Amino acid sequence: MRLNIFTVDAFAQKPFTGNPAAVVPLIQTLQDSTLQDIAKELNLSETAYVSPTSASVEEDKSQQWGKSSRFSLRWFTPTNEVPLCGHATLATAHVLFHHLNNNHKQIEFETKSGVLLARKLGENILLDFPKNPPGELHPSLRADLAGLVKATVGDDLPVKELKISHETKKLLVRLEDSCTRQNLESLRPDTGILMSLHDGSVIKGVMVTLRGNLALHKKEEEEATYSKDNKEYHVLSRYFAPWNGIPEDPVTGGAHTVLGPYWSEELGITKLKCRQCSPRGGDLDVTIRSDGRVDLAGQATTVIQGYINI
Repeated sequence: MRLNIFTVDAFAQKPFTGNPAAVVPLIQTLQDSTLQDIAKELNLSETAYVSPTSASVEEDKSQQWGKSSRFSLRWFTPTNEVPLCGHATLATAHVLFHHLNNNHKQIEFETKSGVLLARKLGENILLDFPKNPPGELHPSLRADLAGLVKATVGDDLPVKELKISHETKKLLVRLEDSCTRQNLESLRPDTGILMSLHDGSVIKGVMVTLRGNLALHKKEEEEATYSKDNKEYHVLSRYFAPWNGIPEDPVTGGAHTVLGPYWSEELGITKLKCRQCSPRGGDLDVTIRSDGRVDLAGQATTVIQGYINI
């Protein structure tokens, strides 16, 4: 069997930046073990499997890529399936809009995290995701995770606050405002040590975050838009997820469903310009809505298009 495959750099304006994801359009049903084997073989942070849902029994699903406005979507890391992935959703929408000739301005994805929307917004694609505001750590859990936090940020960088998103199993580690972007970018945690300190039962990823330069300015007008050339940000972050087989995720949409609500409350604004400071790096515009949702906007570019034989 031969399957189409696309490799897309998400939250990126040019190749070899942002976060790469594989997108595999499916018109046939494959066993979960096969989906996992493909993701393991590709060895990217995420492999997305997308299929049209609107075709009737009599219709050929292969004709539905351009006509359908609703698709099923699943995401696999090299080691397991995950309930939510932002960058692979962006990559999937990019493939549908730009390679499979989908003629809708907005498409819906049926996922294990509910129905997600993606729509064209100029050069960006905007994703409509659930908001996952982090909460307080129980004192006993804080004590249990103290070694993990220290192994992530080291001895020299002071930590201002710890939060947890139980829904996404993400730990938020905010550095003191005295820390710099260079401090954040210099982090090199040993993922083997991280995994030895926690079994992944409570935490699947650690977000280290820092207030950006824009947060030092007076409050932005809510209708403000951001220039491509503006390299200042409200929020800086990195994300380490070895429990999902990802030593460091270059740009993480799902993490910003946690970071966005946190920093929105801290800074008193609802529109955030965010930078994930991995070696590849990527930009996201995050808007916190009043209906319990988060809009994540970014660009994507296709790097590889071909086939995989199974």
